[in-house]
Amino acid sequence: MKMPETMLVVLMGLCLTAFVDLSSGAFCYGYVKEIATSGASCITAKLNKLKYCGHVASLQMAEADFKRLAKYKVTIGIVAHNLCIEPSVIAAIISRESHVGASLKNGMDAGGKYFGLMQLSKEWHKVKGDWDSAEHITQGTEVLIQMMKSIQTKFPTWTINQQLKGAIAAYNCGPGNVKTYPEVDKYTTGRDYSNDVVARAIYFKVNGF
Repeated sequence: MKMPETMLVVLMGLCLTAFVDLSSGAFCYGYVKEIATSGASCITAKLNKLKYCGHVASLQMAEADFKRLAKYKVTIGIVAHNLCIEPSVIAAIISRESHVGASLKNGMDAGGKYFGLMQLSKEWHKVKGDWDSAEHITQGTEVLIQMMKSIQTKFPTWTINQQLKGAIAAYNCGPGNVKTYPEVDKYTTGRDYSNDVVARAIYFKVNGF
């Protein structure tokens, strides 16, 4: 009999936590706590019915999503360990993209074009797994890493943390629309995507991811 995916994830998590702390250690793609961020723009804040912008808005939105993320903490940790990236980055993208599923209907955005917790475009990707599955989170994280490699090729003189921020922006707008580091978010949704995601990731990092 085939073991359910959720049970496999739990068992893998129990095995991994025996020898690795999923929220710390060496990562291949930089460290969010070392990245400067201005937080959410007033555009994003207003869309989320907040009366303030910047770091405070990002932290408020991250805090609102934190309890929902608990359900996926083990899965996120395993995916992060396997792909050598900070769990907090994955958590922050899930928070920004779908409010951990709260903004989705049957796993899709309101327009029916983007799929799952990490909102992968069905036009550009052959989506895998259920909308909140380990397979989906793995695929979304692999897309982020592909963006990282594109940014590393495009901007080889950037530091690894700058490249990570560029990759996060590219996850939203594509690597071709990342032009300079000072204006890394110029073409992202709300003109703040990487800054908001980094601010949320720092919150999640501090709080156990």
